[in-house]
Amino acid sequence: MAIHSHKRDANARLFARSPRASLIAGPLAVLATASAVSLGVINTDTAAPSAALLAATSLPEAVTGPTAGGSTPAALNLAGDLDRQVLSRGSVRGADKAKPELSKVEKLLQPKPTRQAIRKADTRLFTTEVLNLWSEPGKKARNTGEVDSGEKVLVTGRSLRGREEIVVGKLKTRWVTDGYLSVDKPVVEVAQPEEPVAAAASCTNGSSVASGVSPNIVKVHEAVCAAFPGISTYGTFRGDGEHAQGIAVDIMVSGDEGYRVADFVRANASSLGVSYLIYSQRIWSVERGGEGWRGMSDRGSTTANHYDHVHVTTF
Repeated sequence: MAIHSHKRDANARLFARSPRASLIAGPLAVLATASAVSLGVINTDTAAPSAALLAATSLPEAVTGPTAGGSTPAALNLAGDLDRQVLSRGSVRGADKAKPELSKVEKLLQPKPTRQAIRKADTRLFTTEVLNLWSEPGKKARNTGEVDSGEKVLVTGRSLRGREEIVVGKLKTRWVTDGYLSVDKPVVEVAQPEEPVAAAASCTNGSSVASGVSPNIVKVHEAVCAAFPGISTYGTFRGDGEHAQGIAVDIMVSGDEGYRVADFVRANASSLGVSYLIYSQRIWSVERGGEGWRGMSDRGSTTANHYDHVHVTTF
């Protein structure tokens, strides 16, 4: 009879060796996978996980589970490192996005600089005209009211785009047109009566304006002629702009008398139908009456800058 014990022993020995081979092959597979992942992490330029990482995270528990010593296999450590690297790159990209820079007006209107300006304000000046109060010095400014002439206001010392900042409340400021604040209280001088005089006025010096001009120009001439009989030259029709339309007149006068005429016409602007007037490189208009007289740019000559005549435009 044949003895098969040797065959069974051989088979038993063969099967006994297989687990040992798995134990050796497992770590080698982990090492190979870790190497592949390491190369993927080193070479990758994108935030997406590599195929090696996906393969490593899907290994059987026998390979990816904790080792006998309680430590995490190298493949999982590298996966964690790659995740952290991806998150870090995303954070850097977010940090690189610069916030839009504020404009000069926006910086000036920030709450903190405004509070500091109010705390440091220690100078009071007089308003020399009735002034409009503006919400800011920029193009988006809103008119929020007026401050009377002769009022003493607290200034912060900040100015921008032709306007100065004044304090109007405990934690609030407004902006007024530059050039109308003074250390000295203005003296109110009335060169002529402020009541309308056009209706009762009559011209006695023989001067006149051209026929065809607007009724308001006739009223301006009669009123000025009655109040200032020494003025005899009035320019009306000309081939350009408002003069051509018959709604403008040049009153030929200069010096101190020119100021008196300008103030007189301004005081009676409502009854005379005046829209605006110019004298001595300054302009005053009904629309912006709260700002008083405003300076004008240099136009290059005495006449162009209105030093030798008062220009009046009517409605």
